[in-house]
Amino acid sequence: MDDQTTVLTRRPRPDAESTGRADQPRPLLVGAYAFPHGDATSNRLLQLARSAAPDGGRTLVVNDWPCEVAFPAGQPGPAGIDLITMRIRGRHHLTRMSARLARPLRVLRAVRRAGVQRGQVSVVLLPMALMTLGNWATLRLTLRCPVVVDASERHDRRQFRRGWLTPYFVRHRWSTFLATRLVDRATAVSTTLAEYLAGHGMEVLVVPPQVDCDEFRAPQPPPISDGLRLLYAGTPGRKDMLDVILRGISQLAPEHQRRVSLTIAGVSREAATAHSDLDVAVLDAVSADVRFLGRVPREAVLALLAQSHFSMLVRPTGGYAANGFPSKVPESLAAGCPVLLNHTSDLAAYVHDGVEGLVLDGNRPDDVRLAIERALRLRDEEWTAMSRAARSRARESFDHRAWRERVSAFVTAGRGD
Repeated sequence: MDDQTTVLTRRPRPDAESTGRADQPRPLLVGAYAFPHGDATSNRLLQLARSAAPDGGRTLVVNDWPCEVAFPAGQPGPAGIDLITMRIRGRHHLTRMSARLARPLRVLRAVRRAGVQRGQVSVVLLPMALMTLGNWATLRLTLRCPVVVDASERHDRRQFRRGWLTPYFVRHRWSTFLATRLVDRATAVSTTLAEYLAGHGMEVLVVPPQVDCDEFRAPQPPPISDGLRLLYAGTPGRKDMLDVILRGISQLAPEHQRRVSLTIAGVSREAATAHSDLDVAVLDAVSADVRFLGRVPREAVLALLAQSHFSMLVRPTGGYAANGFPSKVPESLAAGCPVLLNHTSDLAAYVHDGVEGLVLDGNRPDDVRLAIERALRLRDEEWTAMSRAARSRARESFDHRAWRERVSAFVTAGRGD
């Protein structure tokens, strides 16, 4: 293991005199992402780590940094978290494969090096994707504490061109199968997903995507009369209906199209036309200003949210969309950027038409056109009221501080079983 694992970031554990809680058992979260600000999955892990520890406590995160992603040296660790980052040395596929197979032992070794002994971990929280026999058995039996899984998605084979022949989809379903047989408790990102897990006898807490509202700057878009600024941020694939958004814009009257700009951050024009539902002929026919920025850092996304009038999201209503919960919605609300979307998953409980955003009647191009026409008719004071309502909703329903008591109580409830 020595030739495959390096501890890059480890914040020293506070002593008993400085906190009075150093010997209190604490949660352990395990990840394999560009943590803490790589993508929606790593952000999910970050906010769960912040809310899993009881008030005044700290969470230990052991993250196996993906070798395919460049490591950003010199970044400070997130507050309230003791972070241990492991890395795989060498880029040969056999080296990577052996390191991933040895991940449970590498995690255990990293925990021991951090001075954590048996009895000092209250619960192990695993993302569903990391629910393997090796991770479960090694951590459950060695640390002698319960394992809780976090389910943030349930894929449908129709999402993938090769269906059941897609290795990622098979691994996803295998992890879910193991979790429903070996684990008693889970957090789930949506009610639909929670009901599925509860149907297998699990106790489930629904925890939507969380945000840190304090990291979002105040919105500062120009007046709507100067032009409507729309934003799509993410990687569409087949889950987000980017083609429907562009077709809806193309149906606007020419004078309305000239008042609309759409920024697409997270994917290039080439990647969007190759890997999403986007029809390049429709894109070429749109006279509105459409800009593709490709992949951008998180700081750039936050700046774009602060400068936009609405973020856009159009999704199918069943399958993956019903089980998941788009993390871009809480982030947009926290930035004071109302959302223009159709209701999927649990979104109807958080986004009300004319309050935190504008809700489409469906997911057709004509629904998009009608919603944008409504947005163009808004007065600036009406948009400002929406923006304030969006920020209020985010702080009340999605900020990790609002979830700390519930999440920490739930994940540690099985202690000692």
